[in-house]
Amino acid sequence: MIGGRHKGALVEILGDKGVVEDSAGMAGYESGARYDQGRAALVLRPQTTAEVSACVGYCVREGIPFVPQSGNTGLVSGSTPDAGGAQIVLSLDRMTRLFELDADNRSLHVDAGMRLSDINGRLARSGLFFPIDLGADPCIGGMLATNTGGSRFLRYGDVRKNTLGLKVVLADEAGTIVDLMSGLRKNNTGVDWKQLFVGTSGAFGIVTECALNLERLPRQVSTAYLVPRAGAAVMPLLRMMEERLGSYLSAFEGMSRNAIGAALDHVPSLRNPFQNGAVPDYVILAEISRSWAPRADEQPLDGVLETVLADIWEEDGAPLADAFVGPAHEMWALRHALSEGVTHAGRLVAFDLSFRRADVMAFRDWMRVELPRQFSGVDIFDFGHIGDGGVHFNLVAGKTSPADAVFEQRLRDWVYSAAVDRFGGSFSAEHGIGRKNQAYYDRYTQQKNKDLAAGLKRLTSPGNLGSVSFG
Repeated sequence: MIGGRHKGALVEILGDKGVVEDSAGMAGYESGARYDQGRAALVLRPQTTAEVSACVGYCVREGIPFVPQSGNTGLVSGSTPDAGGAQIVLSLDRMTRLFELDADNRSLHVDAGMRLSDINGRLARSGLFFPIDLGADPCIGGMLATNTGGSRFLRYGDVRKNTLGLKVVLADEAGTIVDLMSGLRKNNTGVDWKQLFVGTSGAFGIVTECALNLERLPRQVSTAYLVPRAGAAVMPLLRMMEERLGSYLSAFEGMSRNAIGAALDHVPSLRNPFQNGAVPDYVILAEISRSWAPRADEQPLDGVLETVLADIWEEDGAPLADAFVGPAHEMWALRHALSEGVTHAGRLVAFDLSFRRADVMAFRDWMRVELPRQFSGVDIFDFGHIGDGGVHFNLVAGKTSPADAVFEQRLRDWVYSAAVDRFGGSFSAEHGIGRKNQAYYDRYTQQKNKDLAAGLKRLTSPGNLGSVSFG
C-alpha cells in the first residue's frame, strides 16, 4: 500500500486532479479490455512530459513499482496492475495537449495520450491521416509500445515504419527525459535509438510524445468480398492481385464463417451480404484505393477491381469461387465488428499469431483437423491480416469443455507450440508482451537475446517499471 507521505508528495507534483485513490475512480484503470483485473495502489494522471518525469523519478527513488497505461485497450495484461495492490498505474489519458501538424512535412507532433480516432478526426480536414487501421481505439503511446499493425499494414506498414521521433521518460532516479524528436525521414548519423522504445511494451521507458509520419487520405476506395476455392487458393489469389494492382492494393483481410456469424449475431444493424444468408467457409475482404480525386480520363476504381477479378477468373485453375464488389463502409463495418462479435460468442481464448504468408492458411487448415482431436468442444473463430501473415486465432470453448485455468493453460501451450515449433511463427504478432505472454517469451526467446534485453533494461530504466520482464 502507498502511505500518506507518498500520496502527499505525488499530489504536490500533479495536483488533486492528477491523483486518483478512491476505488470507484480507479476501477476503470484496474480492468483491461479482455478479462484483465488487477488492483492499483494509486492512479497518477500527469499532463506533461515534465510531470511524467517527476512522478517516475519519485517512484524509482522510493522503490515504488508502477505500470504505464495508455488507452488500456491491450489484450495481454500489459498495462493493468497485478492483483497485489502495490503497483501504481501511471496513466497517460490526460496527455492530450500537443497537436502540432506540419503539413509540408506530412508529420504530426502529438502527446502520447491522444486516441487514434481523435488524431485522424482532426487530421481529416487537412486531407491526411495516420495510416494504422484498427477495430479498437487505442492511444498513440500504447500503439508505439506494442508496434501496432492493423488492417492496412499491406499498404502502409506498422507503427514502427511510421514513427519519425519520440520523447521518452526513463525509469531512473532522475526520471531522465530522452529527446529523440525529429521530423526527419533520413538521418543516418548513428544508432536509431527511437526504435529501442517501439514495440517493447514500455520496458525501457515511457513514450510521452511522438512525431508521426502521415499519409494522404484516400479519396477513392473500392472493396470486394472474395471467396477462395480452398485454403490453398488464398496465397495464389493474393499474388495475382498484387501483380495486377501493385500499390493500389491496401488491404487483404481474411474472415472465417464462424467469426462472420458471431458478428452478424451480435450486431443486428449489420446486413448479411451473402446470397440467401449462407456465409461461405472463408471470405477475403480486399480493398484498393487512390489518394487523389477521380479524374475524367481514368477508369473508376470499382471498374479497375472488377476488371482484375474478371481477369483472375479466366486463369487456368482460378482461385476464386465467388466475388462481388460492394460498398466499402458496409464491408468494413462487418470486418470491424468481428472482434466484438467473437468476444460475445462464448468463453474466449484468444491468440495473436503471425506466420510467413504462405503458412497462414496451412496453419489454419492443420488446426481445423488437429484441434478437435486434441480439444473437443472448442471452435475456431479466426480472422486476420492475410496480406502480412497475421492471424487473430480465436478459440471459443463450449459448455462441454472444462471451465478452469488448467484447461486454458493446456490449450495455450498446445496452440503456441504448433504455431512456433511446427510452423515457425510468432506467438505475438501485434499485442506485445504482457503477463499473459510472459511465459512464452521466456520459453521461446534465445538466452543471448534475453541477456541483451536485460542489459538494456538496466541501462535505460533500472526502476520497477511495467509488467514485462525481458531479461
